[in-house]
Amino acid sequence: MPTFMRSFQPQAYALLRIMAGLLFLWHGTQKLFGFPGAAPNVPPFVIAIAGPIELVGGLLVMLGLFAGWAAFLCSGLMAFAYWMVHGTHGLFPIENGGELAALYCFVFLYISAQGSGIWSVDEARKSL
Repeated sequence: MPTFMRSFQPQAYALLRIMAGLLFLWHGTQKLFGFPGAAPNVPPFVIAIAGPIELVGGLLVMLGLFAGWAAFLCSGLMAFAYWMVHGTHGLFPIENGGELAALYCFVFLYISAQGSGIWSVDEARKSL
């Protein structure tokens, strides 16, 4: 890690958590509400299962409320999505279009190991 960034590690992690959650929840709103943009052409059972997990899980991760547990569930969803959807079209993400699912899987796995961190509801609850 560059020396000048070492003191900003908690803030950089908080920004990663917030942005990953925010971007993930938009996938849920797209599946459930068709916003922003048209809902992807996916089977109804995917919308029924993945949509709420993406929306609620993304919101919890973004807010830092039970972020470790929410991120663990989101990571598992993305691992499942990778192997069930993208993995059937080749092993490597670059050839099967699964880069986003693989990246979300490992980012959420990291967040589940780190927890909510600073700038989170969980952190604010500790100080009450």
